[in-house]
Amino acid sequence: PGIIEGAAEGKGLGHRFLRHIERNAVLLFLIPADSKDHRKEFEILRMELEKYNPEMLSKRRVLVVSKMDLSIPEMKDEMRESLPADLPLVFISSVTQEGIQELKDILWVTLQEENKNLQRPELLNENIEIED
Repeated sequence: PGIIEGAAEGKGLGHRFLRHIERNAVLLFLIPADSKDHRKEFEILRMELEKYNPEMLSKRRVLVVSKMDLSIPEMKDEMRESLPADLPLVFISSVTQEGIQELKDILWVTLQEENKNLQRPELLNENIEIED
């Protein structure tokens, strides 16, 4: 399942799905290569998160373009230019297995980094008293 336009207003799985992903440390945005406007697809997903809970945009995110078997290799540069440069971007195809290992590696590293951040007390807003 995924977020669709109108999810923040309850469309599709709506609030039920958004509540579910609120608990996740990392969000994966999946955009199909055969989309007419990759930037618009990304913005729809981003805006639905923002409408539902703006704090969700502070979560780590990974951007994936799927169905690359339906695209020509030259399209990668065009897609890359239309999407945010500040997010990890992976091109995948489940049919040809292109990018699948790279995606797993990026997700693993991202989760490990997030786990380290969660273990750092200064990032947890806890008041820790040290006794002498």
